[in-house]
Order: sequence, then structure tokens, then C-alpha cells
Amino acid sequence: MVFVLLTMVAFVAILVTGRYPRGIFDLNVGVLRWAWRVGYYAYSALATDEYPPFTLAEQPSYPASLTVEYPERLSRGLVLVKWWLLAIPHYIVVGLLTGPQFSYETAQGTRYQGQIGLIGILVLVAAVLLAVRGTYPRNLYDLVLGLNRWVFRVAAYACLMTDVYPPFRLDQGPEDRVAAVGPAPAS
Repeated sequence: MVFVLLTMVAFVAILVTGRYPRGIFDLNVGVLRWAWRVGYYAYSALATDEYPPFTLAEQPSYPASLTVEYPERLSRGLVLVKWWLLAIPHYIVVGLLTGPQFSYETAQGTRYQGQIGLIGILVLVAAVLLAVRGTYPRNLYDLVLGLNRWVFRVAAYACLMTDVYPPFRLDQGPEDRVAAVGPAPAS
């Protein structure tokens, strides 16, 4: 909830000043970073046995990392449309990758909630392969990582942290090629 509320505060600040307040930016990046570490450990990648540290700060020793460069200036006009209108095509893709949410209640009153999309299905396949063969196939790991990169790029864009439009590209492997592109010029 804090992430959403602070993103709304940042929206107003960007609209008025063209800047994302640094403290809010750092906190929101930390929340995304922590969410990625938890996902890497569990439901989004199932890629490590190392329990994620409970901190919003960067942890170089942890196998999952997420960095969003602080933008000195952001487009005041773009802030009005990028999070909803421009992001619609990506929302469709992310919806397919993460899947719809569902919930149901048993006759005994137990409530179950879940979400399964392409990433969830691939991670389930990885879990079965890990249980049966004891290994995570490199190609499957790279695919899962690439799909998660897409989701987090869209999250950073839609949450107003960058003006760089997320590419419609699946970056697989150990490096994220988008980082080499650099930030877009602010208008």
C-alpha cells in the first residue's frame, strides 16, 4: 500500500517539478528490489535456496539484484499518459506472463487465492525438473529470468520511475541488455 501511495505522491511531484522525489524513489526501488528477491527465491523463478534478506537495500552477495537508475529529470507531460495509455500493450503482455488472479472458498470456509500465468507454469515445470533430475535447465532458467525482466521493466515504467519505454524484447541470460541503452532524454 505504501508503494502505491508514494507512487501517487511522486506523480504529483513529477507533474509539478519534473522530478521524482529522491527519498520516495529509493524506497519504491527498494520495494521492487525486495519483491524480486522474494520472487527469485520462490514463485517467480525458484532459482535459489538462499533465503532473501529482509532489506530494501542492494545486497551484492545475494544472487538476485534489481537496479533502477535515478532519473534527474522526467517528462512532466508524459507522466499523465505513460502509466495507463502508453503501458496498455505491456499490461496485456504482463497479464499473460503473470496470469489472472483467482480465489475460491471451500465448504469449510477456507479461502484460497492464487495466480498462474506463463511464468508460473514455467516455474512449476522447473520445480518438477528440480525434484526429478536435481537440475534447473539453463534454457528454462534464462527464459524465466527474461520474462521476469519484462515484468519489472514495465513495473518501473508504469510506476513513473523512468521515461524509457520498455522494449518488446525478451532479454535472456545473465545480462539485461536494456541497461546498455541508457536513459531517454527528458522533455
